[in-house]
Amino acid sequence: ANNIKKLNHIKKKMKIQILLFFFVFLSIETSAQILGKDITLKSESIEIKGTLLCPENSEKIPLAIIISGSGPTDRDGNNPKMTNNSLKMLVESLYNNGIATVRYDKRGIGESTIINFNEKDLRFENYITDAENWVELLKNDARFSKIIIIGHSEGSLIGMIASQNKAVDKFISVAGISSNAGDLIIEQLKAQPVYVQELCAPIIDKLKNGDTVENVPPMLYSLFRPSVQPYMISWFRYDPKVEIKKLSIPILITQGSTDIQVKTEEAEKLKEANENSDIKIIEGMNHILKESVIDRQKNMQTYTNPNLKIKEELVSIIVEFIMEK
Repeated sequence: ANNIKKLNHIKKKMKIQILLFFFVFLSIETSAQILGKDITLKSESIEIKGTLLCPENSEKIPLAIIISGSGPTDRDGNNPKMTNNSLKMLVESLYNNGIATVRYDKRGIGESTIINFNEKDLRFENYITDAENWVELLKNDARFSKIIIIGHSEGSLIGMIASQNKAVDKFISVAGISSNAGDLIIEQLKAQPVYVQELCAPIIDKLKNGDTVENVPPMLYSLFRPSVQPYMISWFRYDPKVEIKKLSIPILITQGSTDIQVKTEEAEKLKEANENSDIKIIEGMNHILKESVIDRQKNMQTYTNPNLKIKEELVSIIVEFIMEK
C-alpha cells in the first residue's frame, strides 16, 4: 500500500512538472509573438528608432504612441542604471487588448543615437517636433482607426503639446506634472538640506528667466551642468496647465498614490485646468507604474525590478478609455 502511495505521488509530481513545462513553453511562445517590428522616423535628418506592436485584425484598430519620461529613459521605460520594463509591459498589455502601439527612443537616447551629438544643442522643442512627426507618419496608415498619445512623466507635457495636432483623437497623461518644471524641481529639493535649496533657488530663477549660469557649485554640477542648461531653459518655458487647456479632445489623467516623484495634486491641478478631462488616482501605484508602498527605499527598489508587473488597474483604465467611442 505504501509503495502504491509513493508511486501515485511520483506520478502526480511528474504531471505537475509537465504542466509547468507546458506553461513556460506557452509563455515563451506568447512573448515571441509580441516582440514587435522595427520602425524608423526621419526627423530633421535624424533617425528616431521605435517599435511597432500591431495585433492582427481584419478591422481597423486604435494606435497609441507612447512617449517616455525624462533623462536617458528608453522606449521600454529603462535607463542605463535602472531596468524595470514598465513601458514595455504597458504596450504588451495594450497589444493583448487589441490596441496597436508605437514606442520609441527619443533623440540621443538608446538606438536613436546621433553622430557627434552635443547635449548643449538639445531643446525641449526637439522632442515635441519628433512626437508631432510620429503622428504625421502614422495618421494615414489604413490599419488604424484613431491615434492616441500616451505621455509618461516628462512625456506627458511633450504629448499634450503634440496632441494639439488635429490628427490626434485622444490624450493620456501618466504621472504628468501640472507645474512649471523649474517650480517642480524646487519642490522636490525640499527633501534636501536647506543650504542645498538656497544654492539651487537662484540658479533655477535665472534659468527660468532664460539666462545661463556660470560657476555652478561642484555638488550641483550634474543637475545644472552648462551643457544641459539650454535644454532646461527651453523646458521651463512651458506651463502644462496652459497646454492641456488648449486640448478639446478626450483626455485621461492618471496618477499613482505612492509616486514619490510626482504627487497626486499634480494630476488634480491638470484636471482643474481642463474640466473636460477624466482623472483616475490609482492606489498603490508608483512612478514606474508598479505596486509599491510610499516608503522611499522600498519604492526605489521597484525601479530595478524588471519582473514586477505593472498595475493591472492602470491597464484596464487605459484600455477602457481608448476603446470608448
